[in-house]
Amino acid sequence: MSNALRVLSTLALKGAVCRLAGQYQAAGGGHIDADFAPTLALLDRLRAGEAADVVILTREGLDEVARDGRVVAESCVDLARSFVGVAVKAGTAHPEIATEAALRATLLGARSVAYSRLGASGILFAKLIDRLGIAADINARAVIIPQGFTAERLLTGEADLAIQQISELKQVPGVDVVGPIPRELQTPAVFSAGRMAATSKPAEADLLLRLLASPEVAPALRASGLEP
Repeated sequence: MSNALRVLSTLALKGAVCRLAGQYQAAGGGHIDADFAPTLALLDRLRAGEAADVVILTREGLDEVARDGRVVAESCVDLARSFVGVAVKAGTAHPEIATEAALRATLLGARSVAYSRLGASGILFAKLIDRLGIAADINARAVIIPQGFTAERLLTGEADLAIQQISELKQVPGVDVVGPIPRELQTPAVFSAGRMAATSKPAEADLLLRLLASPEVAPALRASGLEP
């Protein structure tokens, strides 16, 4: 749609953006044409020249495109923090993950663990299992996907555990989010949004950015597994 606002967003914000589409239209905005992918994949597309009106990335990713002049730095706003969590297929027992020792034992006891190669959660998880000294064991039977929702591998039976941002795990029906990886073992990702410098719809882009950063949006963010 030529009159649509083009949004490139990290997968972690998919639930929130979809929930906010109606609020955006009620506030005077139009249709949102959103494309969701991991931040690293979106950065590759932006470097290759893909056009958009608004981008939602990790703060580090947004800072990169702002430094390059592709995003207006003054428009950038932080939206939410996100923690990496663990999910299982709905109806199965919830494993113990509350401590480092419990998480380590649970990961080693799983038949297979699904995580993402390009997502912020996958990068964190790869570093974590390396730090725990179990990377070789886990990766020997892991399902490592290039992008998308790791929890879908629970439904196909390919994995017993799925690791991803909690907001992404919650996008998949038929799974249970056990909880976050112990917070002392992770640094939360901060997701931020900004207006593309080349947009032909600056007013519409700024309207969406104001909405995304407003207190009224906090319930939608929390409902999707994010912390405003």
